[in-house]
Parts: sequence; structure tokens; C-alpha cells
Amino acid sequence: MHDPHFDDFISEESTPLFVESTGKKASGELLWGDGIRREAVASANGRVKVRARGRTGWVKADALGGVSLLEFYFIDVGQGDGVLVKTPDFRHLLIDGGFPRASQPTRKSAADFVDWKFFEDYGSSVIALDAMMASHNDLDHYGGLADLLDVEQEEELDADTVTVEAFYHAGLSWWKKPTDSGGFDGRWLGETDEDDGETWLVQLLGNRTSARAALKSDAPAQLQGEWANFIAKVVATQNSAGAPTPIVRVGRSLGSITADQPEFLPGFEPAAGQPQIEILAPVPRRVSGKPALRQLTTTASQNTNGHSIMLRIDFGRTRTLLTGDLNKRAQHALLDDYTGHRLSFQCDVAKACHHGSDDVAFSFLQAMAAGATIISSGDSEGHDHPRPRIVAASGATGHLSIEDDEIQTPLVYSTELARSVSLGDPFQLILDPGGASPETLDGTRFDDGEVHFTERKPGALRPEKKSRRMGQTDVVAGLIYGLVNVRTDGTRIVCATMNEGDGSFAVKSFNSRF
Repeated sequence: MHDPHFDDFISEESTPLFVESTGKKASGELLWGDGIRREAVASANGRVKVRARGRTGWVKADALGGVSLLEFYFIDVGQGDGVLVKTPDFRHLLIDGGFPRASQPTRKSAADFVDWKFFEDYGSSVIALDAMMASHNDLDHYGGLADLLDVEQEEELDADTVTVEAFYHAGLSWWKKPTDSGGFDGRWLGETDEDDGETWLVQLLGNRTSARAALKSDAPAQLQGEWANFIAKVVATQNSAGAPTPIVRVGRSLGSITADQPEFLPGFEPAAGQPQIEILAPVPRRVSGKPALRQLTTTASQNTNGHSIMLRIDFGRTRTLLTGDLNKRAQHALLDDYTGHRLSFQCDVAKACHHGSDDVAFSFLQAMAAGATIISSGDSEGHDHPRPRIVAASGATGHLSIEDDEIQTPLVYSTELARSVSLGDPFQLILDPGGASPETLDGTRFDDGEVHFTERKPGALRPEKKSRRMGQTDVVAGLIYGLVNVRTDGTRIVCATMNEGDGSFAVKSFNSRF
């Protein structure tokens, strides 16, 4: 999108948004690089009345005078990934979105944060994405993207329109598995071929024409299930000019690695004063004349995770690595592919591979040597992410920087640990409170009452029905999502999470080592 016409930007790491022109009461804080619009009110007491982050208040005049930054929003989507990238010239790339809203315990996905960002923060009724990317074809990554594109759920969004200039994917897809009788039964990752003693996945989704063909009911190879439904939504999406959104499979050819020729995400090539986005993985080969990805194992999920898109975003001196769900097998293969070029993985900031799973190669973490690691994890008991030894390994392999006898880096963040919930103890229920004769339930009658509810585990297709006595039940009185903000001007990097108590930010900053 174009610049939303902010009047100024915050220059301090964080600053209060005061309720009045005098006094200490604040309605929250603004972060470095936040855009503000000045209200038509005279400055007073060294403060300026502004609108920022969807709210109006007063900010110190000397906290202004900043510039637009490169911003990363690691969205708390529970068990899954969702990253919104905003460039200094207000281009936006959305990578993954978590499980779909209907499968989320919180009934929120990345679509809801993106809607807030454009509608409330920018004041725009149009969500205009320069690029959307599914790092791979697992539901906890693309489900929230489907929410954003699903016109049947548009009442969930405040914005009126969503446009996407380009959609990128890794190629590996869920296909209907053919039977010997000519029908279909279940799903698979498609046909394979043998080459040089290895097995290769050769049935890759390609461009828009490929996607349209794979959605036809009479096609010999048809996309399957939720992935098919999602790709159908992408096919129906338009760009800002009203034309169909281009669909592009991306990868890094082995030849470009050995020749040390960077491959950039289209639209994010090197440009003065702006970030560049380099594609590092997956690494396809040509097998029998077709693009192919190495079959890492016969387990489907190991292949979908292992062939995630990996990007490195460079801006000024800073490097940020986004890794999808890369696993140990894939990381070992990438270390081999990048022999002589492993410095490509070094970074200031890394999104941890696979939500803090321990299916991670220590040698790959050493190659990254991240200054800050962001783990996108949820509280699903079936996964127990992030795993303790991966949190430890992220710290042990991170770039060590010490100032004034204090560790500046490495830093390790988790969206799950950054999330906070405030619980309340209910004591009374008022039926029909605005009616002529409201009824009040309290005391023993209230405590012994039974509440029936549904509980949805992360990613579950159907909720479970349960019940509890009210005397044994808490209510959620407040929730702060575990969003991790990362911002940089090309030299300094700021990481921030919100505090539960007062809505202020806990901020850590460090300089790039590159």
C-alpha cells in the first residue's frame, strides 16, 4: 500500500500515550517507528495531541521526529506461524497465518491482527498486501491466510476489501491419492521419481494456470481437502488493479548457490534505502525435466515441514531469517547444499524453526548464530512447544554480546510465554439485567449451577462438549496476546512485548553485528 500519510513517527524506543495534556495517566505506549497523525489541537505542556494505533491521546513532542522503519510482527496465532512484514515504504508481506479462526481456541488468527493493523492503525478500509506467502502446505500455517481471503467470513473483518499483489508458495501440495480403480482415496504429496539413487517429489504445484487446472473436478491430478479450498480462495483473489493475483512457486536453485548468485523474492529485489528479500529454501532440482524436491523421508509431515520456504531479509546492516518449519533432515540437507556458503544463514534475528520443536539440528542453529530468536508456539498439550533444550540451544548458539557486564544478546522470545491471561472468580449471575424483573443467582444456588460449554483444541475440526460447576469455574477477565514486535532502521534492532499490568512494552535493543 502507499504511505498512509502519517504526519510523524516515534523516535524513542517507547513512549507513553497520555490521556490528557497534563498528568501521568496513560492509555498505553507507542513504540519506535509508530506513525502518528496530529490532531487539530494546540500543543500544551510539551505534549502533542495525536492519533496512533487506533487511539487518541497526548505524546511528548520530543518523542517525535522519527522515521518509518522495517517492522516484523510475529503474531500470536497459538500453535502455528504468522508473520507480517512492513517495509519503510509501507509495502506489506504476510507470511502464514496460523490455524483458521474456526479451529482456534481464541477464535482469532493472523487475519484479525492484519485487519487491526490496516483498519485501526492505518485508518484504511482496504487491506492491501504486496505479497502473501504460505511457507508450506500445513493448516497451522495457511489457515489464517484463508480467513483473510474468505468472503464468507468478511463480517469478522472491519476492512471492506483485501487485495494481494502476488501469492508465493513452495510447490509441495496435498493431492487426492488415486486408486487402482481410477478413483481417489485419501491424500498424498504426489508422484515421485528416482534420480542418482535418491527419491524426488515431482508433482509440484506451479503458477496460476497450474492451480486452476488442479482444482477442476475432471483433472487427472486434483488438489485435496483444506489445501484445495485455500488455493481456490487464492485463485479468486485480485490485486489492487482488479486483475487476478499471480500465483508463483519459489525456490533457490542449487546452481545459484554454488555460483553465489542470490535469488530474490519478486518485488523485493535490492533497492536503495529499502530491504531486500533473498530466497534460501527450498532447493529444487530438475528431475526428468521437472522441478523436484528431495523426499526427505516417507513421512509426509517431514517433507511438508522440511521444504518450507526460508527467507533472509536484509536491511542496512541487519539480517532477519524466517525459517518456516524446517526440521533436522532438511537442515542437514541445506548445510550440505550451502557448503562454502553457510554464512548465508547468519542473522541478527531468527524465527525459530518449527515452533521450538526439538527436531532441529544444533549445527544449523550454530550456523544461524542469531542475536534474537523468536519462537512462535502455542499451548497445545500435544506439542509441548517450545522444548526446553531448544530454548537452551537457541541461547547457547546465539551471538553473545555483553555491555556493562550485562548480556545484550542472545535473546529468546516465545509468543506463548509472552501471552498473559487474567482470571476472575465469578460470584453472581443476573438474568435479563435490563428487563422489568431481572433474576439474580448467587450464593450456593449459583455455585452449584452447572455451565455447559464447548472446548476447541488448537487445530481441532470439532469442539468437545464439557460441563463444570460454576463454583469451580474461572472466567477470563483479560487477555494480552503474545505478539513480538521487532523493528530496525538498518543498524539498531528493537524487540518488544507488551506487559500485562499496564499495556506498556518491555523493550530490548541491540546493534547489528554485520
